[in-house]
Amino acid sequence: MRPRSNPVHELALCESVLELIEEQARVQRYTRVNTVWLEVGSLAAVEIEALRFGFDVVTRGSLAEGAALEIREIPGRARCLCCGESHAIAARGEACPRCGSYRSQLIDGAQIRVQELEVS
Repeated sequence: MRPRSNPVHELALCESVLELIEEQARVQRYTRVNTVWLEVGSLAAVEIEALRFGFDVVTRGSLAEGAALEIREIPGRARCLCCGESHAIAARGEACPRCGSYRSQLIDGAQIRVQELEVS
């Protein structure tokens, strides 16, 4: 089960994504964003529907207004600090399936990253 998030959290994330898009627009000189592809980790405590709603709200009046938002969910992965096994996890704090240890390092699934933009 995914931890519940606060919708304000998703709005803040969307504002950060828009800032990044606007910064890149200045550098790369594009004036319109048609599609944004995001990677969102399954352990990032982000509600996907709240993120979609927030993106629509935050991008109003910007170069990304009306842009499609494509979201790719990244599953959680951890590496056991005892046996070195890399394994899938659905939640933080799960035991290693190989040795049963709870000492692990998260290696994937907590990120939120702009993967690609389609611009004009």
